[in-house]
This record gives sequence, C-alpha cells and structure tokens, in this order.
Amino acid sequence: MRFSVINTPRTLKFALLAPVLFMGMLRPSFAQQSSKEQITKIDPVPFDDDTHHWYGIADKGNVINPRPGHPRYQPTEIAKIADNILLYQKNNGGWPKNYDMFAILSEDQKDSLIASKNVLNTTYDNGSTYTQIAALATAYKAIPDEKYKKSALRGLDFVLESQYGNGGWPQYYPLEDNYSRCITYNDGAFIGIMNLLSDIIHREPQYDFIDNKHFNKLTAAYNKGLDCILKTQINDDGKPTAWCQQYNEKTLQPAWARKFEPPSICNGESSELVLFLMNIDHPNKQIIDAIQNAVIWFQDSRIYHTRVKVIPAPRMVTPFRVSTTDRVVVDDPTAPPIWTRYYELKTHKPLFCNRDSKVVYSLAEVLRERRDGYGWYTYAPQRVLDHYKAWQQKWVSDQNVLK
Repeated sequence: MRFSVINTPRTLKFALLAPVLFMGMLRPSFAQQSSKEQITKIDPVPFDDDTHHWYGIADKGNVINPRPGHPRYQPTEIAKIADNILLYQKNNGGWPKNYDMFAILSEDQKDSLIASKNVLNTTYDNGSTYTQIAALATAYKAIPDEKYKKSALRGLDFVLESQYGNGGWPQYYPLEDNYSRCITYNDGAFIGIMNLLSDIIHREPQYDFIDNKHFNKLTAAYNKGLDCILKTQINDDGKPTAWCQQYNEKTLQPAWARKFEPPSICNGESSELVLFLMNIDHPNKQIIDAIQNAVIWFQDSRIYHTRVKVIPAPRMVTPFRVSTTDRVVVDDPTAPPIWTRYYELKTHKPLFCNRDSKVVYSLAEVLRERRDGYGWYTYAPQRVLDHYKAWQQKWVSDQNVLK
C-alpha cells in the first residue's frame, strides 16, 4: 500500500494525556448564548440538519413522523424544547437522528417515543447527540431542573463509552455491521463532538455542573480525539496531504463509506479539521506541521476556470429522490478556485463515483440522480487559505508555506 497515515510520536501521546491548558481555543464557543447574557432561548440552528431530514424524508422507519402543518415551539420555550429532548433520548444516553426537537408532539407521539426508549439507533450523524447535550446544558443554565443535568450527563457518558481506544468515534453506537463502524469525520460528526468537549474542558459556564470525575474523563477523551486527528492525516507516497471522510476503526486507513463515497482525500471534511486545529492556542510542532502540510495540499489541489451550474431538467423519480434539475461543469475564466470533494489516492486526480461503486473522473460520467443529488465540488478549502495568513503570522511567522 503506497499511502499511510502520519504516525504520532510517542512524546505527543504523553503530552496529549496531560492537562489541556496549553490548548486553549480561540474559536467561537459551541455555547448557544454568551455567558454574559441571560439565556432566553435554545438556538434551533444546530438542529437544522436533523429537522430538515424529519420533514423532508418522512422515513417509515421513524418512530414518529410529522403531520401536515406540524406546529413547532418557539426557541424561547426552553423548558418545552428541553422536555422534548428528554423524550427522544434513548436508554443508553444517546439520541437517534432525523427528528425535530422543536416539534409540538401529540400525546400519542410522546407515548410512542417513550415506548421506543430501548431501540438503540443512537448516532452522531446529522448533528445528533452532541447537539442535544449542548442544548440541555443551556436549558439547565436557564432553568436549574435536575432532570436536564442528569440527561446531559447521561449523554456525556454515551460520548465516553462510544469512543474507540484510538480516539475516534463511530457514526452509530452501539456498533452496526456496516460502514457506520468507521471513524467518521463526515458531516461534522467528529468535530461536533470535539467542539462540545472543548467547551467543557475550557470551562464554558453552562457546563459548570460537570463534576470532577466527568471532567477528567472528558479531558482525556478530547486529547485522544486530537491524537486521532493527527494520526489519520494521509501521507500519500511520502507527501502529507489531508484527510479522508471515514477510516477503518482498527487500521486507521481510509475506508469506503456509502457505495459512492470511496476512500480518498476529502477536501470538505479536511477543511473543517484544519480550521479546528488552527484555533488551538499555542499549537505544538505536530499540530503546526499538520496544518502546514494541509495548507500546501489545498493550494496545490485548486482547480481553476471551473464553475458548476444547476440547470432545469425533466422531472425524474428514483427510489432515492425526485430530481427536477441537473448539474453541469462549465469553463469560466472568471470563476474563483474550486475543489472537488474527492481526490484519488496515489494519483491525486479529481474523483467521482456512482452508486455501483465504480469510480469515474468527471461529473458528466456520474448518473444524473447522484450528479444532481450530491455535493461533488466544494469551496471549503478557501476558508482555510483565507485564515492562514493570520494563523501563520501569530504562530509561525518565519514559516509561510504559501510563499
């Protein structure tokens, strides 16, 4: 195999298990409201992905589904929203995905949720679990009812239990016999957990209810997670690059996810990881090197004169979705730099894939249902490049890799 992940030196592993005061974060808090303000609402934005899927899919496998014109609580109705979150929490402390925490539920819907507490389809996908924990902490700060504290701590116990020994987290826990066992950077799952843990270990005030025993365990979990990020950066034929969406939970090698998501260098997820690393205060050499190498990769993998256009198309119904548009790539000298979602390992060629898992090398070769229904291109690395100058001048003023 010609690619590998970058190994973390033994000295770093010891450092990561030490107190994390040297890793103070500069990023905006995962907190839902400033600690200096009175808490007046639970922010619905972190729940948007789950909410969108509940109303947009109406999955027959869901315990409950929305009804026409389904009413919703206002964000200021903190207790009612938090009580909803308690209803959705499973007996293992986690949450399922694709429900609306703000939906006003009928009594029969509430009974159905209570009856399904031991159906453990708990996950971090689509913003689930870590978002509910943060919202419950916010609710407890506003309304000091012990049931919100107890539920948040059970959620944090779920986070601790579901973490692999190597620091990664699966998409679902309990583990399932499919790709969801993989360590999952896709859709912000890993970073969502890390942001939550970062707020806790850096003493954001809504988490002041956390006891020392939990605090120490969560600190260790954060450090292991950071170690996992550094270990999984892809070193492709001697060239450090970026990250894959998902990794085999045992070998830490890039892995297949869904049938159209091949092991590859994935720029969207990588951008999120690099921005997270860039916000670590006083980064050590391993973190600096990871950022510098990723920045070089983003610079080198830019695609110019390319724009993706959405065009009208005849209505097409498939088992997966209904499409009324198509997407085409056009040459445009005025277009800003763009990146494909996937780059092939070893060759570093832009990569696409169909549902039959056969890779292709242009968007036009992807069948329309996937061509129009998936984000094959991204501008996310530009955020890293835009942030790089300030980060570089602050921490490595003599090491500008973009010069």
